[in-house]
Amino acid sequence: MRKLPLLLGGLLCMAGPVWASEGGMFVLDATDSPKAILAVIIFIVAYIAVMAEEVLHLRKSKPVIFAAGLIWVLVASVAQDMGRSDDEIHSAVSHNLLEYGALFLFLLVAMTFINAMEERHVFESLRSYLVHKGMSYRKLFWVTGWLAFFISPVADNLTTALLMGAVIMAVGGKDTQFVSLAMVNVVVGANAGGAFSPFGDITTLMVWASKKVQFEEFFALFIPSVLNFVTPALIMNFFLPNGVPSGHGGLVPIKRGGLRICALFLLTIATAVCFERFFHLPPFLGMMTGMSVLMFFAYFLRKTGTVEDDIQFDIFRRVARAEWDTLLFFFGVIFCVGGLATLGYLQMMSHGMYDNWGPTIANIVAGTISAVVDNIPVMFAIISMEPDMDVNQWLLITLTAGVGGSLLSIGSAAGVALMGQSKGSYTFLSHLKWSWAILIGYGVSIAAHLAINGT
Repeated sequence: MRKLPLLLGGLLCMAGPVWASEGGMFVLDATDSPKAILAVIIFIVAYIAVMAEEVLHLRKSKPVIFAAGLIWVLVASVAQDMGRSDDEIHSAVSHNLLEYGALFLFLLVAMTFINAMEERHVFESLRSYLVHKGMSYRKLFWVTGWLAFFISPVADNLTTALLMGAVIMAVGGKDTQFVSLAMVNVVVGANAGGAFSPFGDITTLMVWASKKVQFEEFFALFIPSVLNFVTPALIMNFFLPNGVPSGHGGLVPIKRGGLRICALFLLTIATAVCFERFFHLPPFLGMMTGMSVLMFFAYFLRKTGTVEDDIQFDIFRRVARAEWDTLLFFFGVIFCVGGLATLGYLQMMSHGMYDNWGPTIANIVAGTISAVVDNIPVMFAIISMEPDMDVNQWLLITLTAGVGGSLLSIGSAAGVALMGQSKGSYTFLSHLKWSWAILIGYGVSIAAHLAINGT
């Protein structure tokens, strides 16, 4: 998530100050105010710090949280200058807090389940199994890619990429050509797989939670997602080395209760869907209900366990091991973008992009921008704009924002993580070498969506 904000281009245009309320949301069109311009500069500086996380060794949540506080001070100051009431500012803050709170609880539950599965060696067991299968380089390339594609819709693309990256390094770490190609393939597969599931990526979750697309409607993106993954994979397949890497290390068994936790996770997802579909309740309530079942199961493991690993299994330790930097980063992003929306910038961008270009071109451009701009603020900005789009256009931006990050290694959390894991075998330049093939897959997936689902 080391990227520049999508708002950078559109924020340079200024409009006259008037008050408006769009979609019931408090909006101040004060984009020509010096304080509003300062808020934009603060956001850009904060995101540059996020991009430089590896160089500065400064966690990405810190600059965006600080920027969020400063931006909202400026928003409040602009509102006071224009004689607006405190209640209106409080309402605007509460709107963003509701957005963040629902996302936070949903992700916290998902991360807790993933951490519990990791502690029970579910992923490690899969990794050790693949290492010992004695696959050729070509077969391993396709197996890790397809597993990334199908695991990512349930787990996040970061966890999926790290798991497959561990397999690749374990069996082919000495062959730089194979590692580079296989990791590019895993990044593309993980991002493509996450695009057709509400649980596959933060952006798809945002679209579902905002009720732009119903749960089952996301699966209309399955074929475009498959084509997005398969197209560059077929091209790279011809450049794979021959031979069979040697496996090493022992098989790792799944700890007691590991498979049952996997089943509980699937049941929790089903519960979240049922809460939203049949009772019109926010999905995070279903996720929290499922988490309570996981807590009871952890209690059962402790009480009936006969080994130390079971007796010491504590679900609150799994909660503590959640990606808190990521969760707090989302807070900063949502409140930064929300503050700029309150100042009127997203309203201005919506007119510039969606009214002038049309939704199809705007959504395709937004997807390519997500190669260098994090897709989370991109998607949150677009949702906040409330452009007039039908379901197929919302599916298009879901697809493009999800898979556009594959164009560059820095375009997704999966790519950034694998650059660190590969010890120099997979780099920005080695990924860039295949960006042309990934771009072909990007175009093929868009064409498939437009042909199958319409514009």
